[in-house]
Amino acid sequence: KEAMVDIDIKAKPLQPHWYERYVQPCVAELLGSALFIFIGCLSVVEDTEGTGRLQPALAHGLALGLTIAILGDI
Repeated sequence: KEAMVDIDIKAKPLQPHWYERYVQPCVAELLGSALFIFIGCLSVVEDTEGTGRLQPALAHGLALGLTIAILGDI
């Protein structure tokens, strides 16, 4: 009887649903890339003389940080 008590029964780990495994990462990649490219293109539409290279660099950095913060856990 003591041998039966020491045996641990391990449950199978649950497999993620096919949507979480295949579709969700693809949608997250699509949304993240679209946001990054869209914000980057909008940052250089009105290129004034005073901003130079700083405005597109900051816009790309903020877009990348926002994308990672929102979609990073997927």
